[in-house]
Amino acid sequence: MRDRQILVVDDEEHLRELVQACLEDLGGWETLVAGSGEECLQILQIERPSAILLDVSMPGMDGIAVYDRIQSDPITQSIPVILLTAKVLPSDRAKFAQMGVAGVISKPIEPTTLTEEVAEILGWDEPLQEFL
Repeated sequence: MRDRQILVVDDEEHLRELVQACLEDLGGWETLVAGSGEECLQILQIERPSAILLDVSMPGMDGIAVYDRIQSDPITQSIPVILLTAKVLPSDRAKFAQMGVAGVISKPIEPTTLTEEVAEILGWDEPLQEFL
């Protein structure tokens, strides 16, 4: 479905490109990309993506600070945010759950299942189900 657009925010360019390729080629979704928290917030002043995949560990403004800014803005607070993180300790998961994020996807990501994970977290129909 072309009406689903995901903003991918990660400071690692190769990871952004990998995630973007997976979401577009396997999920059939449109993507926007940002290389920093600041760039993410600039994009959100113009665009209203269906969801945001947000890296937690970034230089400058980290993903948690970006998420707080998204949540404090009435215009963007309804956009579901999925955190991308290498931190998957139970205490981290509990903290993320309390924050109200839509979900957490662990790094390193698994390209073959990424779109399924995103669709499941967001409650979207799995993209390729009709072809199986």
